[in-house]
Amino acid sequence: MTPLQPDTLIRNPAGTPVVASVTVDCEAARLWDLVGHFAGFDAFIPALSHIEMIGDGVGALRIKFFHDGHRVVEQLNSRDDEAMCMTWTTIYNTLGVARLWAAMRVQALGSAGARATWTLIGEPVEMAPAAFEQFLQTFADSALANVRQRLG
Repeated sequence: MTPLQPDTLIRNPAGTPVVASVTVDCEAARLWDLVGHFAGFDAFIPALSHIEMIGDGVGALRIKFFHDGHRVVEQLNSRDDEAMCMTWTTIYNTLGVARLWAAMRVQALGSAGARATWTLIGEPVEMAPAAFEQFLQTFADSALANVRQRLG
C-alpha cells in the first residue's frame, strides 16, 4: 500500500489578468478603509447580502452571501496596510468558477486623490474564457463605480 502524500486542491489559476481601477477624489487611506476592508465588500457590491468571517488577518476566511443564494468562500493570502494592498484566493463557490485569485491595491495620487486597482485572474468551470473575463470585468468595474459613488 502506497503511503498518503501531502496534496491540495488549491492552486493558482492560469488566465489573462482582468484589471479594473477607479480614481477617487479622497485621501488614499480613506479609499483603503473601504476597498481594503476584507470583511466589508458588501459595502460596495450590492449583490452581496452580507459577509461572515472565520478568523482574522492573513489566512482568515471570508464567506460572501449573495442575495440570489450563491456563496463564495475566500482566503486572505496577504495584506499590507502600509503598502495598501492585499491578495486572496477563492477556495469554494457556487458561481461556476474553478479557480480565482484577486488583488486589491490603493495608490495615492497626490492632489489628484487616490486610485484603487482590482486585479483578478480566474478559470471558469464551463464558460468560455473570453465570456468569463468579460463577466469579471463587468463585475469589478461595477463594484468600483460604487466605490467612486460612495467616496467621490
